Amino acid sequence: MNFVILFESLVNKMIAKESKILVTGATGLVGSNIIRLLVRNGYNNVYALIRKSSRTELIKDILDVIEIAEGDLSDIVSLDSLLENIDIVIHSAAMVSFRKKDRKSLLHVNVEGTANLLNICLEKNIKRFIHISSIAALGRKESGKMIDENCQWEASDINSDYAISKYLAEMEVWRAFAEGMPVAIINPSNILGAGFWNNGTGEIFHRINHGLSFYPTGTNGFVDVRDVASMTVKLMESDITGERFICSAENVKHKDIITKIAKGLGKNPPTVKLTKGIIRISSFFIDFYNILTSGKSNLSSQSLKNASFDSYYDNSKSTGSFEFQYTPIEKTIIDTCSSYIESAGKGLDYGVFK
Repeated sequence: MNFVILFESLVNKMIAKESKILVTGATGLVGSNIIRLLVRNGYNNVYALIRKSSRTELIKDILDVIEIAEGDLSDIVSLDSLLENIDIVIHSAAMVSFRKKDRKSLLHVNVEGTANLLNICLEKNIKRFIHISSIAALGRKESGKMIDENCQWEASDINSDYAISKYLAEMEVWRAFAEGMPVAIINPSNILGAGFWNNGTGEIFHRINHGLSFYPTGTNGFVDVRDVASMTVKLMESDITGERFICSAENVKHKDIITKIAKGLGKNPPTVKLTKGIIRISSFFIDFYNILTSGKSNLSSQSLKNASFDSYYDNSKSTGSFEFQYTPIEKTIIDTCSSYIESAGKGLDYGVFK
């Protein structure tokens, strides 16, 4: 009997390797690392959903072993065609912004886009849907309180428009689950790793390299992008459905993160604490500057306020369910700084973990 079970297990695993897997957000930090891991693990029918305008540098060296699927989450017709015969969908596409002017776009991309994708997946009887959400979707509680997967969303002025959009996107996922789709959700904390240096958390490394005087006082969760990819694939390969998992390695003071990055880049760490008074004054000028320049930086009054908040995240469910060992954040910072320095030496605005 044991030999029969083992044989069936091996057959199922072999079949899984042939599964057609569509990854949205494939050209971004998270999506590109998920695709790399899938390819490395032997999956040979990996489809990368990208927009025509997307930069493909983060996956350019594996373009010959994956399938490119051009489309947009707002285009239901193209999604209907792209999802034909797809077995598994990993949804990592999302807009990240903390600027007030982007509220409408956040709701359009993160909520409506997710709803569109799920509706087509339901029609096509997709076998598995893995949603890459965010700790932001768990909501912000009182400063200093530990947050886990059982925390209930509470409306609050502390929650950013981005957080609201990710929470509402999760509601669409749970709707699809109620309608019979096998789903699971990952809630990563602040994701660090090599990627584009002019946006997302990559911008932190770029700003520190060019000189940063201030440091925020808060605490938050941080995780290596490679760990997010690893947990995504583990969850995809499991039979777990209808559950969410916080994906966060450590809760660290922003000052400590910035200091370690500065050290890794050979720069002086910031010495001026961002007090409430400084934040109040700086917020006005930062928001005004963003309006004038239409810049893509996520530095805003909201991001400054969030960085002064103490948020702690419990990762025990993920470590227990998958026997998962997170990469120490100090190693993540060392590896990312090394990638940044190498990129800068080549005149590139991006880096890749290989």
